[in-house]
Amino acid sequence: MFYVRRAAGKAEFSQPLSVNSQPGSAIAIGTIRGAQLALGKAGRIHIAWNGSSQAEPKPKTQSSPLLYTRLNDAGTAFEPQRNVINSTQHLDGGGTVAADAQGNVYVLWHSAPVDNKVGEAGRAVFLARSKDEGKTFAAERMVNPDLSGACGCCGMRAFADSQGNLFALYRTAGGALNRDMTLLTSKNQGEIFTSTTLHRWNIGQCPMSSEFFTEAGGRVLAAWETAGPVQFAALNGAGQKAPVASTPTATVKGKYPVTAVNQAGETLLVWTEGTAWQRGGALAWQLFGTDGKPAGTAQRRDGIPVWGLAAAVAEPDGGFTVLY
Repeated sequence: MFYVRRAAGKAEFSQPLSVNSQPGSAIAIGTIRGAQLALGKAGRIHIAWNGSSQAEPKPKTQSSPLLYTRLNDAGTAFEPQRNVINSTQHLDGGGTVAADAQGNVYVLWHSAPVDNKVGEAGRAVFLARSKDEGKTFAAERMVNPDLSGACGCCGMRAFADSQGNLFALYRTAGGALNRDMTLLTSKNQGEIFTSTTLHRWNIGQCPMSSEFFTEAGGRVLAAWETAGPVQFAALNGAGQKAPVASTPTATVKGKYPVTAVNQAGETLLVWTEGTAWQRGGALAWQLFGTDGKPAGTAQRRDGIPVWGLAAAVAEPDGGFTVLY
């Protein structure tokens, strides 16, 4: 894995820095288990990823490791990779990392206790927290308040907002047909979480879905997949008792949603269409006004390769850049 940065006002990216300190230690197949990145105190980069079968160090359970590294103090290289799993096993759909401006770093994942005998219904969300910018981590602990399982190969996403609140999205698996999109929220740096169902989905298989967060103008936006179009919603909208989802004008099945918000408050929702295991597809996007309603119609362009994803960023001039 490699990290590059485009400085403000520049057109080119920096020379790549190697992220994983052991060659071959990062899973490179699939779109769910790849590395995730968070920006922490003083702009430090924190990265977490699913380790491969060759990766070291391994957990005590000898299960797959969840590896972590951070940019060094000089900003010139990444520190040697570390495993953050101690007592859980069967890491599958992927870990996630979040960081705040106070120096807290949160690595979360869903996996199973060693005594689990009920499959996905016995999986749970675990958190390893650092209070010192990732220098050290406490042992993991289960944080989901409801024993509703976790969809094994679905992804997970965590995010710490500018107020220090911590959010996490994952897909539950309390029953054979239960694959609900669930939001965990902590307002005290990961000590206690509340759980909210954002979208219900009855499907008898793992949809291998992903989630996304962004923050702009004091609002935290979350995006997720459904059986049809992707959706996004503000988690803290004024006067809202529950998040109200926005959906693009496209009616086809969408995957891997991401969002970006410009200075005018417009939201660009980007996703893929037609992509699946070992299958590429198309890039799609939709602009939404400040009222959360679609502006115009959804656009589509072929060209997403196998295992391809998209990213979006709002530019200072109010436009957007999409990378894929």
